[in-house]
Amino acid sequence: MFNRTTLVILCIALAGGLGLLAAQKFFAGGSATAQPELQVVQLYPQPRELPDFALQQSDGTQLLPGELAGHWTLVFIGFTHCPDVCPMTLTHLAQAQRQWEALPEATRPRVLFVSVDPERDTPERLGDYAHAFHRDTLAATADVPSLERFTRALSMVFAKVPLDRDAPDGAYTIDHSASLAVLDPQGRMAGVVSGRVLNAETPRPDAVAADLLRLTTEHRP
Repeated sequence: MFNRTTLVILCIALAGGLGLLAAQKFFAGGSATAQPELQVVQLYPQPRELPDFALQQSDGTQLLPGELAGHWTLVFIGFTHCPDVCPMTLTHLAQAQRQWEALPEATRPRVLFVSVDPERDTPERLGDYAHAFHRDTLAATADVPSLERFTRALSMVFAKVPLDRDAPDGAYTIDHSASLAVLDPQGRMAGVVSGRVLNAETPRPDAVAADLLRLTTEHRP
């Protein structure tokens, strides 16, 4: 049964999806820059700049906007106690990442997993978790206010939700967006991949891999 917080998150996510669809229809055929033919990545008519951010990486260093320059990057938010969506998404992303391994490291697409559960996910724990799926995955977190600013800039949401009354005192889960943000080599929010692409009965990691490969080789801003 959905609680009120979950319903709010779903409404926000739906509104964001409808906004993207409307923008695509409005700008269709009117953009001066030809968009590549992609299977699952939905590019915005115009990329948008992200506000400054500073996340704590699993290796103890800070992840700043400049660190993402030069690469197409997929950003996924979640948490290590996630029972289903997070491990499923990271498993399928790892399949895509293995298809990029032959690309030069300087331009190879990246996957950034951001934990929105800093209370339980220390940088070390987060790194162990993310790297169990693929060694190249970037893993980072921050304090809750910083995470809220970062995810809001990506049109994503998350919320801490107490478990039912039969659970131990203080037990909780995290409701969060399942979509993937697509950042271009200039670190701008360039598009999105629907969460359904990697969480449906028939996931499409090969399509994700092919789209990012095409963007990397043919569509470098």
